[in-house]
Amino acid sequence: MTGASNADPDPRRIPGLEAGGGVPAGETPPAESGTGTATGPHRPLRRGWATGPMIIVWVLVIACALFFLVYAIVLATH
Repeated sequence: MTGASNADPDPRRIPGLEAGGGVPAGETPPAESGTGTATGPHRPLRRGWATGPMIIVWVLVIACALFFLVYAIVLATH
């Protein structure tokens, strides 16, 4: 035999529960429908980096390689 359950639990004994049984904002996670990957407008996936940033990265890599090559040559000749 079970006792009657209280629909309005004591907020002093249950953490994160306000008087009247409410829960403060930010205490619970969002609903399932708001966390899925299919939410929002459909955007087709793009593969890899865009051409512009990739060119900038390669220019920086080549500039660094040339700097160290010239630095090594200067150290070797002195």
